[in-house]
Amino acid sequence: MTDLEIAQSTALRPIRQIAEAWAIPEDDLMLYGNYKAKLPLHLINHQKISKSKLVLVSAISPTPAGEGKTTVSIGLSEALNRIGRKAIPVLREPSLGPVFGMKGGATGGGYAQVLPMEDINLHFTGDFAAIEKAHNLLAALIANNLHQVKQNLDIDPRTVHWKRVIDMNDRALRRIITGLGGTHSGIPRETGFDITAASEVMAILCLADDLENLKERFGNIFIGFTFEGKPVYARDLQATGAMAALMKDAVKPNLVQTIEGNPALIHGGPFANIAQGTNSVIATRMGMSLADYTITEAGFGFDLGAEKFFDIKCRSAGLAPQVVVLVATIRALKYHGGADPGQLNKPDVALLKAGIPNLEKHLENISHFGVPAVVAVNRFPTDTDEEIQALIDHFSVTDVRIHVADVWAHGGAGAETLAESVADIADSNGTRFKPLYENEWSVEQKIETVCRTIYGAKAIDYSQQARNDLKKITELGLDKLPVCIAKTQKSLSDNPKLLGRPKDFVVTIREIEIAAGAGFIIPITGNIVRMPGLPASPAACKIDIDKEGRITGLF
Repeated sequence: MTDLEIAQSTALRPIRQIAEAWAIPEDDLMLYGNYKAKLPLHLINHQKISKSKLVLVSAISPTPAGEGKTTVSIGLSEALNRIGRKAIPVLREPSLGPVFGMKGGATGGGYAQVLPMEDINLHFTGDFAAIEKAHNLLAALIANNLHQVKQNLDIDPRTVHWKRVIDMNDRALRRIITGLGGTHSGIPRETGFDITAASEVMAILCLADDLENLKERFGNIFIGFTFEGKPVYARDLQATGAMAALMKDAVKPNLVQTIEGNPALIHGGPFANIAQGTNSVIATRMGMSLADYTITEAGFGFDLGAEKFFDIKCRSAGLAPQVVVLVATIRALKYHGGADPGQLNKPDVALLKAGIPNLEKHLENISHFGVPAVVAVNRFPTDTDEEIQALIDHFSVTDVRIHVADVWAHGGAGAETLAESVADIADSNGTRFKPLYENEWSVEQKIETVCRTIYGAKAIDYSQQARNDLKKITELGLDKLPVCIAKTQKSLSDNPKLLGRPKDFVVTIREIEIAAGAGFIIPITGNIVRMPGLPASPAACKIDIDKEGRITGLF
């Protein structure tokens, strides 16, 4: 069966029963129908957090279809519960861009899914809509201030880079002109749209401690400069109260269930190639308050989401993971060994071995943070025993722990050995985590450290625009913020065509954006864009609904 057919054939338990089994009071549930609920922030218990174990799931550099981090995260949590450990997955919300684009949904796969699959992959509880509205409200207030003759802040429109957002892949919106039609239609200027996952409001939601901190961070959003050169922030537009009011429910994590009837938390959804790529701090803390083991993931490869998880999220929230599960697939290893994308299902041990250096580089990167790693081989139906054994044999002379996770086909039962290994390491490992760099370092030093140490770059080149941005950041006193480098997910380098473990390459920093509300700056490399486009054959063209309301084609 397909993922959707498996999900629809599963008998869902009322969310009240899921909550009751974990001692969550029914009065604390904000119900969204029978199978979804939001949870209040007072359930976060910092005393319990200090005793809970945090497990990060990351991956090697992915193929375009992804390697199944969410599937492994869910399957691992199911397996931990099966072996008597109280575990919960804490995941990101899917964006409609990938759902209707090429990658599809983000609720796991096979018998390792979170449910209700259709709801989570579509509108869910409206968090993305709230983020859009809060973001676009600020855009409207900026445009209104530029239009008004009286009581304006004298903002120089040439310095405003705050775009609008929409949760859709739509390349036609990357660059647009607003305000056409005369002065009654506003001030004409060039702007555009980003995808909602790239919104600073999304980043703020996922790093905020609570609603009050969310509002404070909203106030710190940098807008631009006045004609006299004075910085303007969202608080100067008196935008923060209304923006936070729109987010009053979105700030609460969402409770759903796994296919085996265990609880799961889903909240926030920034992309890792253009933002920090991890779920919210609030949801992570709530998971750690409810369970002994919290399984969370970071988007794309370790060089993107996991680096930002460690250097931005963990440092900001005071979190220290006990273990990293690095997801690898036979398909991805062959891809990085030179296999044609259309031939990834064809057995080829030689190409598999040629791609192993990519896996080895990611393991090396994990060691820089002082956290032990376990490799999970996410098994696909097309993988052969010979290929899997070749990978295991390669690491037999090392101290690397490697386990097959057959969770798509068997759910938690397919990852019990992996779960035993993860629990063993998590229980014996103290808090040896350390960030890659210090925030007090210069921006250039932080960028260079990530590019050289994690990506393997030989050198870093800055455009004139990036150098001007560096000067502006220093003058604003924002140079002590961490860096959130926007880079392609397809390669360790900033060139998507350089697969495997590239060497002697130069990373080009094209420009550097400011996300003062989120608390980081964004160096943008190569040709990365923050509004994706749809492929030639979008997944949306396969999705349908019948007269009974039954959805098909969603994957």
